[in-house]
Amino acid sequence: MTTTSPADADREVVHAGRPRPRRGISLSDAGPPIALVVIFGVFAVLSPDFRTVSNVQNVLDAAAVLAVVTCGISFVLMMGSIDLSAPGIMGASAIAVALLVANNRNDNDFGLFGVAVAVLLGAALGCLSGLALVVLKVPSFMTTLGVSAVGLGVATLMFAGVQPNVTDPMLEGWAVERFLGLAHLTWIAVACVLVGALVQRYSRLGRYAFAIGGAEEVLGLSGVRVAPYKVAVFTMAGAFYGLAGVLVTSQLGAGLVQAGRGYDFSAITAAVVGGTLLSGGRGGILHSVVGVLLVTVLTNGLVQVGVSPYWQGGVQGLIVVAAVAAAVLPQRRRNQVTK
Repeated sequence: MTTTSPADADREVVHAGRPRPRRGISLSDAGPPIALVVIFGVFAVLSPDFRTVSNVQNVLDAAAVLAVVTCGISFVLMMGSIDLSAPGIMGASAIAVALLVANNRNDNDFGLFGVAVAVLLGAALGCLSGLALVVLKVPSFMTTLGVSAVGLGVATLMFAGVQPNVTDPMLEGWAVERFLGLAHLTWIAVACVLVGALVQRYSRLGRYAFAIGGAEEVLGLSGVRVAPYKVAVFTMAGAFYGLAGVLVTSQLGAGLVQAGRGYDFSAITAAVVGGTLLSGGRGGILHSVVGVLLVTVLTNGLVQVGVSPYWQGGVQGLIVVAAVAAAVLPQRRRNQVTK
C-alpha cells in the first residue's frame, strides 16, 4: 500500500482536470482587453474631453474602490461561489474606521491602527460567510446575503443616528493627495491588485481556489481538505471589502452605513465582463481588473457623450448578460451530445 505525501497531492491536484490556470492566451482571454481598447477609442472619437489626461486620471481614480472589491470577489467566483456580502462588510468597516480615527464623535485618534481594525472587521465578517457555507451547507449567495445584513446591522448600531465625520489628515489625504497624477487610494488599489495576482499565481490558496471551482471532487479525492481553503478565500475577500470601505470613507470624509451600496453587483459585473466565470475555474484577478476598467471607461464615456445616468444601470445589466452568454456558449457546444 502506497501513501501520498501532501506535497505530491498538491502537485497531482494542480495537474488534474481544469484547476491549473492556462498559460496560453486564447481568444476569450484577449476579448476583454480588445473590447476595452475599442470602447476607449470610440469614446475618444466621440468626445474630445474624454481623451484628455485629466479624464484618464479621473477614470483610474474612479476605478480604485471597485478594483479592490473586485479583487476579493474574484477569488470567490473562481471557486464557483457567489458573494453578496460586500455592501454590509463595507458599511461596517466604513463606520468602524470613521469612529477609530480622528472624528467629530469621540476622542479616538488611532490612525493606521484604526484602519487595520476596520480591515480585520471585514476579514472577520468574511470568515463568518465561509464558516456558514462549509458548516451549514447553505448556498453561498444565501450565506453571504445574510452576512451582509449582519454587517449592515453592526454598522447601524455603531452609526447610532449621528454621522461620524473624519478629521484625520492621513485618511482624508488618501483621496486628495496625489502621486504621479493619481490619488493615493488609486495606488493602494494597484497594490491590492498586485497582491491578489501574486496570491493567485504563486500561493497554494490561489491554486486551490481554481481547483475548487474547476474540479472540487478531484481535489477532495486527492486528500485535500477543501473546507479550510473555502473559509480562507472568504476571509481574504472580506479583508478586501473592509479596505474598500475604508477607501470610500476617505473619499466621502465620513462614515456611512450605505458606503458599499451597489458594489456587489458592480464587482460581479466587472469580474464576469473581464472573463472570470460565475461557474468557477477560469479567469482571475488580472482578468477582473480589465473588466473593472472596461465598466469604468464605459460609465465615464456615456457621461461624456451626454447619455442620461438613468440608462447606465441598464447598460451594465445588458453587458453582464452578454458577457455571461458569450462565456457559457462555447461550453454548451462542447457539452452537447450528438445523436
